[in-house]
Amino acid sequence: MTLKDYKLLIASFLLVFALQAQHKVSGYITHSDTNSIVENVEVYDKVSGLLTSSDSNGYYEFVTSKNKMSLAFYIAEFRIFEQELVIEDDVSFNVVLTPLKEELSEIVISARKTKVFELKRLKEVEETAIYAGKKTEVILVEQSMANLASNNARQIYSQVAGLNIFQNDDAGLQLNIGGRGLDPNRTSNFNTRQNGYDISADVLGYPESYYTPASEGLEEIQVIRGAASLQYGTQFGGLINFKMKTPNANKPIELITRNTLGSYGLYTNFSSLSGTIGKFSYYTYFNYKKGDGFRPNSQFESKNVYAHVGYQFNERTKISADITHLYYLAQQAGGLTDAQFEDDIFQSNRKRNWFKINWLLYNIKLSHKFSEKTNFTFNVFGLNAERNALGYRGNFRLPEPNPVLDDDEFFNNQYDFRDLILGEYNNFGFETRLLSNYNLFNQESTFLIGAKYYNASNVESQGAGSRGINPDFNFVETGDYINSDFDLPNENIAVFGENILRLSDKFSITPGFRFEYIKTQSKGEYTRINRDAAGNPIASITEFDNRTNERNFILFGIGASYKPNTSFELYGNVSQNYRSVTFSDIRTVNPSFLVDENISDEKGQTLDLGVRGKWSKFVNYDISAFGLFYNDRIGVILESEGPDKGNRLRTNIGDALIFGFESLVEWNVLSTFNIDNSNYKFTIFNNLSLIASEYTSTISRFGVEGNEVEFVPNVNLKSGLKFGYKNVLASVQYSYLSDQFSDASNAIEPNESGTRGKIPAYSILDLSLSYTYKMFKLETGINNVLDETYFTRRATGYPGPGIIPSAPRNWFTTLQITF
Repeated sequence: MTLKDYKLLIASFLLVFALQAQHKVSGYITHSDTNSIVENVEVYDKVSGLLTSSDSNGYYEFVTSKNKMSLAFYIAEFRIFEQELVIEDDVSFNVVLTPLKEELSEIVISARKTKVFELKRLKEVEETAIYAGKKTEVILVEQSMANLASNNARQIYSQVAGLNIFQNDDAGLQLNIGGRGLDPNRTSNFNTRQNGYDISADVLGYPESYYTPASEGLEEIQVIRGAASLQYGTQFGGLINFKMKTPNANKPIELITRNTLGSYGLYTNFSSLSGTIGKFSYYTYFNYKKGDGFRPNSQFESKNVYAHVGYQFNERTKISADITHLYYLAQQAGGLTDAQFEDDIFQSNRKRNWFKINWLLYNIKLSHKFSEKTNFTFNVFGLNAERNALGYRGNFRLPEPNPVLDDDEFFNNQYDFRDLILGEYNNFGFETRLLSNYNLFNQESTFLIGAKYYNASNVESQGAGSRGINPDFNFVETGDYINSDFDLPNENIAVFGENILRLSDKFSITPGFRFEYIKTQSKGEYTRINRDAAGNPIASITEFDNRTNERNFILFGIGASYKPNTSFELYGNVSQNYRSVTFSDIRTVNPSFLVDENISDEKGQTLDLGVRGKWSKFVNYDISAFGLFYNDRIGVILESEGPDKGNRLRTNIGDALIFGFESLVEWNVLSTFNIDNSNYKFTIFNNLSLIASEYTSTISRFGVEGNEVEFVPNVNLKSGLKFGYKNVLASVQYSYLSDQFSDASNAIEPNESGTRGKIPAYSILDLSLSYTYKMFKLETGINNVLDETYFTRRATGYPGPGIIPSAPRNWFTTLQITF
């Protein structure tokens, strides 16, 4: 044999030996007083850093090639447990944690919670979900120092890169976030979930989120970008999952009440009960909000109840149930033209516009661990809800709505009925997942297979509402008004799978697929009014429209991760995406635009490539590049040909490319200079996105090829610092977004109604402060400190049409008492 052959043989032998030297360390973590499981315990190697965390069954495991380790088991509410382990074979090591008995100051609790990571990311595997190779961001809500009482999205999502937010909701009743060129309206380009189950009106037929959980009841907000389409749905945006607070494992009963006063008549109350009694646990809250809004005709009232109960049969099996109810009624002040906005942002021309939501969600979840290697979950979920919109959006006899005129000017007009849209959403489904670890090439790999069934039975009606001022959500009879009445049933069956293939202890790839069967139907009728040149009705024609759109397809994706150590990871993924066009969009008549009856589904791919980790134990970072390839993008464009020439048309405009750079860096200043931070806290974060976009192809008559994509600010910056001493914490946040287009034509000059034109750049400064003394906590803050006059939205329908101004300078004060 040659020397080369010997070298190859020796290298192969060493490689096999190294692979065979991998050993697994695992066990269960329990509570010393109650013997119940303890989840989310972080397990550290004191030399190399974070290894893993315990799952919902209190189970942890990791693989190592070391023969000795110094382990630390850490969670904020318990004493840190440390243990030296000698590892000669697979080790089973159970841990019992003792709760902290003494009272700790807020700054100490905060320091414990952020001892290693304040910029948190999801682990590669959590219960029955795989996140390896994906761009994930986790908001630790209680640490955000945001105005939680009003769900201030600009503050809460400040450390999620590249988000574009419609800031036009005084109390945070609706969440409107997008990103990477996706329309922020009602977060409809994300799959939105609560504790892992769907909460939008109809995931495929009407994926708009009218319900947003109370931020004061949230533990985390998990954001997974476009590659989430393989496990959670087909949307381009990815997943937003609201993880509610969990029961207090150390007390049989804990009561927290929070009362908030703020500008413009804002009052909120948040009261929660929580506890654990043996194997039974519970968490419930009631959230009440009311206010006047900063503009006339903007009053609102909201009531939200959430309840969770859980029962731990044993260390392997757990069942839980959630129920959520939200009711709110809000008056909508309407939109403004550009001239009106420049003159006075506080004015309103609408006093007859109202919006009402009645939302009921329910879920039952079974979690079972067949073995130390195999987890199983089964979710049954459902929604019974209604969304009612009433108001004057413009005269249906005119080519465009006219917010210049006060709706009182039309009050005595025989055609001036308010437009009323009633939507009822009844859906149910189940999702089941099986995740198993297995050995391949002497490495532990992870396999996930899942299936989802979803059935929706929705009804949407549109017609003439009353001509009064009050919120009267009843149709009135009139022969000169567009009416529609449709049943919109949907059925969806999906099968999905992913597999982490660990080719070494440093490198893994994660291929995946999702099979979708979608059947959407439209059954109903609508009235078409023919008018003469003067706008007078000459004929009323009833059209029947019964359609069935059935399709099936497979999406593919793959991710990769290279982790040479616990402080650095190079990751990347590419995934196909799909967004179903909705019949409800097609058949809802809007005076602001027409809808192309040949409108079709959107397709495309998303790509992420980045590095993330921790540098020198005091800098956390996630820096990445992305690309979004958007085919058959739907938008609104001015029709230049045919019988609809001059009208705005909602249609498939063309293909678009959106790409950019996203970075989030957090610096723990005190750790840098080795300053004892038990009484002090000082961190700085910078969140910067630089994004470019272009329509790469389009139908020639639209003339938008080469234009920028709407809802894409080229610069999106959020930066801030948090500092504290003992029980006092403070934060300062600065936000800047460059200007952006509101439609594909890249119109700079606004139209008469204010529904088209640029959205100018803006910058906002926010201040927050909190103080804790024993059972009391006082929070206060000023949002938009410099009183910037700005807007983020040109609405083509509700709550407009026209410019929707964002809030001027405002304050809030919250008193929290914990019993």
